[in-house]
Amino acid sequence: MGGSVKDVQSKKELDSAVHSGAPVILHFWASWCEASKHMDEVFAHLSTDFPHAHFLRVEAEEQPEISEAYSVSAVPYFAFVKDGKVAYTLEGADPSSLANKVARIAGSVRPGEPAAPASLGMAAGPTILETVQALAKENGSSQVQIQVQNGPADALKRRLQQLIESNPVMLFMKGSPEEPKCGFSQKVVDILKEEKVKFGSFDILLDNEVREGLKKYSNWPTFPQLYCKGELLGGCDIAISMHEGGELEEVFRDHGIDTTDSAGAKVTEAGSVKGGISASTGLSETLTSRLESLIHSSPVMLFMKGKPDEPKCGFSRKVVDILVQEKVDFESFDILSDEEVRQGLKVYSNWSSYPQLYIKGELIGGSDIVLEMQKSGELKKVLAEKGIVPKDTLEDRLRKLIASSPVMVFIKGTPDAPRCGFSSKVINALREEGVSFGSFDILSDEDVRQGLKVFSNWPTFPQLYYKGELIGGCDIIMELKNNGELKSTLTE
Repeated sequence: MGGSVKDVQSKKELDSAVHSGAPVILHFWASWCEASKHMDEVFAHLSTDFPHAHFLRVEAEEQPEISEAYSVSAVPYFAFVKDGKVAYTLEGADPSSLANKVARIAGSVRPGEPAAPASLGMAAGPTILETVQALAKENGSSQVQIQVQNGPADALKRRLQQLIESNPVMLFMKGSPEEPKCGFSQKVVDILKEEKVKFGSFDILLDNEVREGLKKYSNWPTFPQLYCKGELLGGCDIAISMHEGGELEEVFRDHGIDTTDSAGAKVTEAGSVKGGISASTGLSETLTSRLESLIHSSPVMLFMKGKPDEPKCGFSRKVVDILVQEKVDFESFDILSDEEVRQGLKVYSNWSSYPQLYIKGELIGGSDIVLEMQKSGELKKVLAEKGIVPKDTLEDRLRKLIASSPVMVFIKGTPDAPRCGFSSKVINALREEGVSFGSFDILSDEDVRQGLKVFSNWPTFPQLYYKGELIGGCDIIMELKNNGELKSTLTE
């Protein structure tokens, strides 16, 4: 071992290390994830402090069998194995927790002393220290043994003002203009290029202090944020609306914003930019047309590994779970079934990994972005703005049907044409008592018919409800009527 990190090439290789008797620390990572890269530096330094443990890296998307076995759904992700069993796991970029768990699983550097590995001290060098500090701040960690002097609030405010005013047109975004990390940021970048304006940008993913501070400073909770001469214009939807209405061009002109010449920022002809994705991809027209057709085949479209009921990687499963939790109808495409689509979509979308989620033809992003949007409530907001209405579950639908009338009867047929004698008896009883009621023909909907049996724990029809509560079937209703209690039961 000797304090080095080794890349795992197969499950057989991993199983051999796990059953070797030595502690094993696994880092599941992805090449597109910036946090993975930072944590990998910490991981490498920890391996020098604990030379008697196996430090192994697994590229999560390239080793789906291993990722599946360890229930990996986001990166960075760490698994700590001892005596052949997973003792701990850690999801996210938290250097302090990583160091503490490594020490627990592999033993402290000096027996009898608490873990204080060199990776979290001066031996790590200034680059690692800055990385750890930044990641610790982003994750709210208070355990890293490095004192970071927090500046006063007014210092942050001055810094934000300086950033906002550093360029006449300033965009705070996820990623860079050359490599946006979310579809909304990419869309605004494309708009600014179409408007032929020079602009500065700041990647809020690299500085959590700016990211959180700007939300409060601008009283605007999401990104991207577009500023002109120090004034907030808005986010992606506002930028799109202003651009399409010609208002954005007027604002730039009124504020004396210079436009670039055609050589400096060549704009493709009208219609060549769709959903924030440049058409100048070098893909054939046939493939481009096919990709666009797939992307627009459903209001919510997920390109994933596997199928929703059988995902082939944890990242795809995570996005499927999120869409199910949000009660969103969606279609999917298994990129493992078509290599042309798999490789072509990476170029078309300028997004190098899967899954990829699209809403109304616009790229939202991958699993990390979708998860972050769900946690912040931004996903629900975007879905609503795009007119994507959450679908009702069968239970939701049954509750709504039952509550659609104070007195509600589920029968075979209709009140004017009952399809069974029991239903006819109940309808006649209600009419004789002068009770107004709503009805539903269970013969017209098999889902409701079978679902209501389970929901009410009542196996037969008709079923009579009053103010959402089950009264009973034909026998109970006739007994209530014969005892003179039916009308009072349904009006109390």
